[in-house]
Amino acid sequence: MPKANELKRGMIVEIEGIPHIVKQFESKSPSSRGASTLYKVRFNNLQTHQKLDLSFKGDDLLKEADCIRVHVQYSYRDDDIFYFMNMEDYSQYGINAEQIENQIDYLVEQQEDITALIMDGNLLGIELPQSVNLTITDTPPAVTGSSATNRSKTATLSTGLEIQVPEYLAPGEEVKVNTVSGKFMSRA
Repeated sequence: MPKANELKRGMIVEIEGIPHIVKQFESKSPSSRGASTLYKVRFNNLQTHQKLDLSFKGDDLLKEADCIRVHVQYSYRDDDIFYFMNMEDYSQYGINAEQIENQIDYLVEQQEDITALIMDGNLLGIELPQSVNLTITDTPPAVTGSSATNRSKTATLSTGLEIQVPEYLAPGEEVKVNTVSGKFMSRA
């Protein structure tokens, strides 16, 4: 049973018998000397995908959920169901598009660096790596003679995601994109 001050982003705990994943975690130290540090935590319900904000004292105990993490590969999409294959036993798990709607733009078929959150044989959610490599499919041409300024332009990537990239990049180039902020990091 972890204490509130031991929580980290990505941990899964049970709140009222329902698994929740820690999305944001911040500590607040009150100004009075005798008061204990408060931890403000944003959870995401893994069944309904609703957000839940709670505050804890450092020594509050939480129950860790009985959930396993498995490395999977994104296989394919069939209508609104995304299928992932367990890389150890080759079993497949499907998940509804609504449950991973914020992560769809970072999924490329045959992508292997994904972690699945599985409870009772059901796929509850996925964890993406910190960054993914995507190919630019469409972007306006660069304006010549503007290399002295740090200008950016909108680029459409292979998954349909639109991000701001430096002006010198062209279609066909691969870029590294942060999966948390959705921003351009570098050339791949």
